[in-house]
Amino acid sequence: MNDEIKTIHEFDFSLICEYFSMLERQGPGSREMTLRALSFVGSLTDDSRIADIGCGTGGQTMVLAQNAPGRITGVDLFPDFIKIFNRNAEQLGLSDRVKGATGDMTALTFDNESLDLIWSEGAIYNIGFERGLTEWWRFLKPGGYIAVSEASWFTPERPEEIEAFWNSEYPFIDTVPNQVAILQDCGYVPVAAFMLPPGCWSDEYYQPQAEAQLRFLQKHSGNKVAEDFIANMRHEAELFSRFGEYYGYTFFIGRKR
Repeated sequence: MNDEIKTIHEFDFSLICEYFSMLERQGPGSREMTLRALSFVGSLTDDSRIADIGCGTGGQTMVLAQNAPGRITGVDLFPDFIKIFNRNAEQLGLSDRVKGATGDMTALTFDNESLDLIWSEGAIYNIGFERGLTEWWRFLKPGGYIAVSEASWFTPERPEEIEAFWNSEYPFIDTVPNQVAILQDCGYVPVAAFMLPPGCWSDEYYQPQAEAQLRFLQKHSGNKVAEDFIANMRHEAELFSRFGEYYGYTFFIGRKR
């Protein structure tokens, strides 16, 4: 791996936020995969309470709201994401039951056993898979559901280059069987686990970034930090094009015991 390529964690949060605010999705996924995961969740009613943790600007949250009953609270660390989230909800006529709030997923303020469903697409890595499943467990009602997508190894062995990249970016990445075991050990009955298809990365996540990157670089012309950040994102996309068969996201759905 090129030693000059930094990890995303080395860049200023405001720069990251500005860039990802330009995108409908802040991580790999698709409408179809959101709906597939939702199909494994039962017993939602108009009185259900749902939390989307690490909601970003709410691309997946709006899909949930359009296809499931209940009231949804989106939580994200970045206020700019929440502004866009609430604007999207209003434009779609969902603001009566979909609200975004700035918050830290490591210090959530929901009451114990108050939620029927916890959702988190491509965001639980910010706290760590096992820690997130453990700490969020208390917010769910008995029998409530959790649905999260998480980075996974799809093979027991992989090339050194991609393994080194992920170990620097997110050392908690694991194989799917191990992650299912973690889900179970954290107090959930595993309901389903399925791998996101490559298009959720190449078409839904990386392809829309091409235009955004040009606009971002134009705005920050001559800014070395901005240029390095875009180089990082392009390197990540290039790695996926070469090694995508070895890793990706897996959607895990569990029910609180």
